[in-house]
Amino acid sequence: MRRKTRTPPSPLPQREGVDPVRVRLPMAGSWATVGEHLVERLSGAGPGVVEAMLDAGRIVGADGLAVAADAPYVPGMFVWFHRELAPEVPVPFPLTVVYRDAHVVVADKPHFLATTPRGSHVTETALARLRRELDLPQLSAAHRLDRLTAGLVLFTVRPTERGAYQTLFRDRLIRKEYEAVAPYDPALALPRTVRSRIVKERGVMAAREVEGEPNAVTRVELIEHREGDGLGHYRLIPDTGQTHQLRVHMNALGVPILGDPLYPEVTDPVPAGDFRRPLQLLARKLEFTDPVTGTEHRFTSGRELEAWSSHGRWAGQ
Repeated sequence: MRRKTRTPPSPLPQREGVDPVRVRLPMAGSWATVGEHLVERLSGAGPGVVEAMLDAGRIVGADGLAVAADAPYVPGMFVWFHRELAPEVPVPFPLTVVYRDAHVVVADKPHFLATTPRGSHVTETALARLRRELDLPQLSAAHRLDRLTAGLVLFTVRPTERGAYQTLFRDRLIRKEYEAVAPYDPALALPRTVRSRIVKERGVMAAREVEGEPNAVTRVELIEHREGDGLGHYRLIPDTGQTHQLRVHMNALGVPILGDPLYPEVTDPVPAGDFRRPLQLLARKLEFTDPVTGTEHRFTSGRELEAWSSHGRWAGQ
């Protein structure tokens, strides 16, 4: 049996709650030097960027020492560096911690704040914020919420315990309850359980339903509705966790969630800093038995869906 290579600890500290990038050199290749490989591999950074980083000593090996551009290529070698981060528009809403102990942190995430660093959202993410504010550099997310979705997110404090909490989601041992605001259709019989097969293709913004064995199951209930503006307040209970599952299922029922930029149609991106009309989807409740302590946890988001509490204000009227 081939022995798995142990990954050395990072020799670089976090910056603004963000981990350095780790790169492992391939075991096979014709590169003569480390620099030659990195310039080719990281070509997307732009002309001369990687060379400048090497010259400035900003790419280091496991010993923390700068890697010279002409250092001989070593198969399997690890190197680390910090990306140059583009300025990000701060998300001007609070990230509230609703629970914290030695094992987990449960945060109530606002709309527009990504859960973890991805793409152009790096420092303005829930994970980076919490690492900085709570001084917990090893904090990790046990699951994710879409950037546009607000509500409860579970984070783990100790890396060795992260797998135990992720298993809760994988094995459906955690109960999640969401709320949404969408059009009210008196002809739509609720409650009902929606089952379908959802696929999300890489590089395609919207997920879609296809024929085949269902992999997405959602219980949809109507909490209440209003005649005046024709809106409904819904409770959504997912049994599975496919990408955009709740948004896809509500759209398939003919009642797309208010503020959704992807369903039923993909709309043009809004400018950075435009925090108007957030997606009216909220992760309201999270319930589970702690796999480490055995404690029964029940958490409820304190946020509200503005299109329900004040539709005119949400719509900018």
